[in-house]
Amino acid sequence: MLGRRSNLEQECIITREKASALVVDVKALAARPGTMETLRRALPAPEDFGNALIGAPAGSDITADLRLESVHDGILVSGTASVTAHGECSRCLDPLEVPVTADIQELYVLDPEPAADEEDEQHAVEDDAIDLEPVLRDAVITQLPFQPVCREDCPGLCSVCGARLEEDPEHHHDVVDPRWSALSGLLGTEDAANETTTTREER
Repeated sequence: MLGRRSNLEQECIITREKASALVVDVKALAARPGTMETLRRALPAPEDFGNALIGAPAGSDITADLRLESVHDGILVSGTASVTAHGECSRCLDPLEVPVTADIQELYVLDPEPAADEEDEQHAVEDDAIDLEPVLRDAVITQLPFQPVCREDCPGLCSVCGARLEEDPEHHHDVVDPRWSALSGLLGTEDAANETTTTREER
C-alpha cells in the first residue's frame, strides 16, 4: 500500500479482497472530514456495460480520474470516467467505436435513510468501502447513443433485400400495393379474354 502524502492526498487502493474491482477502500477517509484521495487509473468494465447496440466489453478499460473527498455526511466522489464503446451502426450494421467521457459527482452517505422510491435511492459507504459500479453505469451508459451510426449520412441497408445502399445508390425495388393485386388479376383475366376473342375473329 502506498504511503500517505504530506498534504493528506493519496492514491486510492482498490480492495483486492472485495468481489468487485470497482469496490474502493475508503477507511482512511470515512472518519476524517476534510481529507481527500485521488483515483487515477484504468478500471475493468463490468458485464453488460452498455445497451443493445453499443457498450464497453467486459474487462475493457474505464479510465477514471476521480477525487474522493471526506465530508460530514460521507464520501463525495467527483471527476470523469472515459471508455471506448464498441458496437455496430444501427443503419448499415458496420462495426464502430465511440469514445465516451462522463462527468461524475455522487455522495456516498455514511448513514443512509430509507428510500421512499427508486429515485430516492442513496449510495452508501459499506464496510469502509464504496462500490463505484452503479455510479459508473448511471454516468457512462446514459451517454451512449441509443441508435449509433457510423456517420450521420449513412444510407444503411435496403429494407427489402439487405443490400448496402452506399455501394448502389440507385438500388430500388418496384413494390406493388397489395390492395391492387386482386384488381390486377381481374384486369389480366379481361386482357386474356379480349386477346382470345380478337384471335378468334382474326381467324
